Parts: sequence; structure tokens; C-alpha cells
Amino acid sequence: MPVYTTACPRNCYSTCGMRVHVEDGEIRRIEPHTRNRATPEGVCLKGLSYVERVRSPDRILEPLRRTATGSYTSIEWSEALDLIATHLLRIRAESGPQSILYYAASGTKGLLNGAGAEFWRLFGGCTTTYGDLCWPAGLEATRLTLGDNRNNAPWDIANARLIVLWGKNPAETNIHQMPFVQQAREAGATVVVIDPRRTETAESADLWLRPRPGTDGAIALAAANEIIRLGGVDDQFVRDHVLGYDEFEARVASLSPAWAAEIAEIPEVQVRELGRLLAEVRPATISAGFGMQRYTNSGQTMRAILALLAVTGNLGRPGAGWVYANLQSAIFDEVKDPLAFFPPERPDSVMRVSISTARLGRDMLAQRDPPLRMAWVERGNPVTQNPETNRVLEAFRALEFRVVVDQFLTDTAREADLVLPAKSMFEQTDVIGAYWHPYLQLRQKVIEPPGAVKPETEIYRLLAERLGIPDEAIANRIPGPTDEEVEAFLEERLARFDGLSLERLREGPVLPPDHEEVAFADLRFPTPSGRVELRSEEAQRRWGIDPLPLYHESLESTRGEHAGRRVGAPDDPYPLYLMTPNTKNRIHSQFGNLRMIRRLDPAPAVHIHPDDAERRGIADGTPVRVYNDRGELRLPARLDPGLKSGCVSVTNGWWISDGGTVNFCSAGRETDIGFGAAFHDNLVEVEPSV
Repeated sequence: MPVYTTACPRNCYSTCGMRVHVEDGEIRRIEPHTRNRATPEGVCLKGLSYVERVRSPDRILEPLRRTATGSYTSIEWSEALDLIATHLLRIRAESGPQSILYYAASGTKGLLNGAGAEFWRLFGGCTTTYGDLCWPAGLEATRLTLGDNRNNAPWDIANARLIVLWGKNPAETNIHQMPFVQQAREAGATVVVIDPRRTETAESADLWLRPRPGTDGAIALAAANEIIRLGGVDDQFVRDHVLGYDEFEARVASLSPAWAAEIAEIPEVQVRELGRLLAEVRPATISAGFGMQRYTNSGQTMRAILALLAVTGNLGRPGAGWVYANLQSAIFDEVKDPLAFFPPERPDSVMRVSISTARLGRDMLAQRDPPLRMAWVERGNPVTQNPETNRVLEAFRALEFRVVVDQFLTDTAREADLVLPAKSMFEQTDVIGAYWHPYLQLRQKVIEPPGAVKPETEIYRLLAERLGIPDEAIANRIPGPTDEEVEAFLEERLARFDGLSLERLREGPVLPPDHEEVAFADLRFPTPSGRVELRSEEAQRRWGIDPLPLYHESLESTRGEHAGRRVGAPDDPYPLYLMTPNTKNRIHSQFGNLRMIRRLDPAPAVHIHPDDAERRGIADGTPVRVYNDRGELRLPARLDPGLKSGCVSVTNGWWISDGGTVNFCSAGRETDIGFGAAFHDNLVEVEPSV
């Protein structure tokens, strides 16, 4: 039975190395690739479900065209491509190429994903998005503070003696981190978890802080106050490597643990204990989650947390540092995240980068000169996953023609006039990086695409022919349709780097050139000053925020004031924070349609604290309405004493047909820095459903 090296390319933190057993053209078994030190224990349930995903009876195997009744009928590729070409040529002639939206998300990773943008440039342009749904505020906070998004190798956390999992639930969303955390614990490490929910990770913590959502920045600044009071500052590191410490010390002098405890609604003793641990225990690692940087104040929050590592000297050392985004494998990108998410400083006459991912629906409707008339969507499900689902639906339905490339009839695909079948990860070779571990990996073709499925690169080549784009114009931008042409295209890009080749990648994961086991071990930080910047002039210049970390209430809050107006007064009709965490059973809106996953997670529910439920006359299992002025969900209630009072929680990624699409209630707002989506800034009310 042939065995192939490959890797999971999903938008997932772990990016597991895999070995795939194939027999008679069918995938029979999936097992871990032990050369990936970050993922030696193997794939998760989602990874195991690939066997079902590839041959699912619901998979789209041929082009589908919407009928007059709203249903879909199969058509031949020639008809589909002719239809697309006709619309493209007509719309370009009438309104220009920028009246077409090209929307590409990160549902899968790979070097070949760049083919889409290359095609649209050859077409003459388009309109596209900036920003990202996932992590930009944290990326930008890290870049402003440290100069680059690099982490110690994942296994280095085993060397830590203090681990702070801040807004992070790796037991469910980064399962391969947990064995390294456990190794550290067995060696005597203390583990702190900061999360409003009692998660699997929180269950095993030595110290668990359960703050009000959006208040993590206050906790961080008060912890810095306590570190300074206890004499826990690494004076030598600060003198040699930190910019702005004196101003930072003055800033936090009045920000006591009592102040933060009142804001975050947690015991003061917990804030003091966090400060004491950071002051006394070395080395310390802080591993930050993505959820807490999806608020309107989250960039400053992340800068405040990073400051704790700077003042204690926990950078550039084994077992010490920041775990958020390890972009060491992003060697092919000329511009690395987060700068890649920014709109160009100078307008691009070809690619109009004018639509915020955070405000997708609103910005689509607002486009002028020209307005949008057509959309092409790939590797994403924006109807479900972007903020303000109702507004996104309105924007897509206002278009003349919509094309979606996907494996399944997602909510976005169901809005399309034409659906093109997308390949699976097993049906075309590609090279992928990761954003937790540093490895480059080969996503190797192991089976032929079923039915009439074509890889996206081939779709673009065929469409280019119909548009009259000469072969020589696209030869260096989009690979040809054969396996040999794809591999030659990849080899050419690998050849720029010593020691990299497809042959070597077939053997297993490879560390990139200049890999650092310990990030910033030379204590050189690529910031403007060459130091860790607690005071960032760029933060003030680019984003208009205070150059020092600062706490303020998020925009949608149950208390305080923001931007001169009252936010969340006691009589506010929406008094509950809606939390929308990820789940181990899905990657955003992917995998939830598979039978294997459905058996474990069949339907959405809203979790609510028993005290909040009692005040509203809600019992366990009661049908309830979760709502605000943007939309509503109707779900059964689940009483959850592990959830902080004042919060409700619905896992994200449910399709509209499931009834749990949380973005019906979310707001289309950007984070304070980085052009991220602040869609965790959400207040709702819950009432029994009539």
C-alpha cells in the first residue's frame, strides 16, 4: 500500500504533518508524520474525517448553475467557463474590471493560492479586500513591539516554568501544544489560564482568572504595576533592550490590582498573584489566543500583555517568550503579515483594495466609481463567517452575477449563480507553511480528483484562454494543468532557497532557512529603535492610538464610556456579552456538515450562566431567542455554571441551515490597529422563544 507524505492545509494553528495510506485510488488510513516535532501525536478528529470529506455524497463534483427556481443543475465545464467569460468581458467593457470583487479567504493554505490574484491582474484588475478575520490586531501589536512575528519553537514551551495561556484554549483549538505544556508541568511549571469560560484547558490550571470580556488589557497593566512593586523588573534587560520603560512605569503607577479587579470583575488577589508569578518565576512564556484580540480595544490589550514579557526580560531565552504567530515559514511572501493585510499606501490602479474584511457587506454596498456588479469567492464562506451576516447577504444579493469555488454547498455557495467544484488537499501538490510551528511541508497529491473536479489553477488557465490572455503572459504566474507542470512551478520557487526541493519535502517536514529555535536569541529586535518598543511612535502615527499601552473600554460594553458617549448603561436593552469561541470539532465553518462530526456535535446551543437564566425564566433546554438590533438566533439554552455571569456563548461556524450562525448578531467593526475584525464586541439579550 503506497504511503505519501502530506500535511493538513486548513486554516488551523497546528498544520499537522501526515502520512496517508492509499489503496486502489482510495485513502485508507491517515497517521502522523513523526518528523514534524510539533505534531507527533497525529491528526485530530477533523483530520481523521478527511476520509469521509473526500468522498462525501454531498461533495460538489461538477459545475452547478442556479435555476430560475433557486435550485442547482449540473452543467459541463465548457458551458460554465463560457458563461463566466461572457459576464467578465461584458462587465469589464461596461464598468471596468474593478466592478468585480475577488474575495479569497484562508480556508486552505498553500503556495499555489497566489494564482488567483495573478489571474485578476492579468485580467486587468478587480476590487479586493484588506484586513483579516483572524488575528491582525495581535500581529500588528507584536510587530510594533518586537519588530517581527517570530516565536520560539513550539516544543520550547516545555522549558518554561511559568506558562500563561491568555485567552487560549489549546486543549480544544491547538491540541498539540498541550503535551508540551504537560511536560513543563511535570518539570514543575505553573500554568495560568485567563478565560471567561471554564474550558478543558482552564480545568487543569493552577490559577484561573475569569474576566469580563474585553478587559484583559486592564489586567495586564495592573500585573505590570504589581511586578514593579515587587521588584520583579529585569533592570539589565530593560536598560539594554527596552524603549519607553520610564514612561510605561509612570503610566502603570496608578493602575493597581484593585483598579483592574473592579474593571474585570475578578478578585483582586488573582491579579496580584498573576503579577507575583511573573515577578518571581523564570523563564515565563505567554501564549495568547486570537479571540481576545477581536475587540475594538484589542491592539492596545496585546501591547499591554507583551509589555509583561519585556519588563521581566522574558524574551530571547529558552522557555521564555511570546507564542502567538510564528511566521518563520513564510519565506515566499515578499510582504509578511500583518503588512500584507494593509491596503497599499499608494492606490493600485489595477487592484482596488478598498473593502474592509471586517465591514464586508457595508463596504461592498458602498463601492462607487465603479459599483460592484460581480463577485468571485474562493477558500471562504463570508456569508457565515464575516460580521453582520444580514448585511453580507444584502450585498451579495445586490450583485448581477456570483461565482463560488467550493467543495460543498455552503451558505455562500447557495447565494451563487454558478458553483465550481474545488479540489481537496489530496488532489494537487502544493507547498505550505504554518503559523504556530516553523516547518515547511509538502501537501502531496495522492489521489485523482473525483468526477469533473478541477484544481483552481487549472480553472484559471482555462478561463484565461477564453478571455484571450496569451499563454506566454501567464506561464510564469499560473502553473499548467499537468502534475509535471505544477511540480516544475513549485520547484522553481523552492530553488531560490538553499536545501529546499520537492524531493526533500517528500521525505518529511523541513525547517526553513535561518530557522530560530529561540526567537530573538541575539536580542536584536527589528523595530525602528532596535529595541523592544513599549513606546511606539509608529503606533501613534499609523493608528492614532497612544504610543504607550493604554486601557479603555471596548466599544460595545456593559459599563464605562467610550469616545465621549455612554456605552452599556444599566438600562441598555442588550446586557449580555455574546462569546463565539471555536470548537475542536470544526475549523470555523468547515467539517460541520460531515456525518462523523455531526455524531459528536449535532446542533448548536447557547450556553448561559444559571443565574442569568433564572432571571429570565430560562430552564435547561428551553428554546430561546438570542438577539440584538442586528439580528437573532433561535436556539436551545444550556445552563453552564463554568461560564462567567453576564456572558452567553455559541460556538462559531454553524451554517444558516443549522440555526446557529452567530454573525447575524455581530457588528462590522475594525480593531483599533491592524484592520482586524472586532466582531467579539457584541452585546445581546436572551429571552424565552415564543
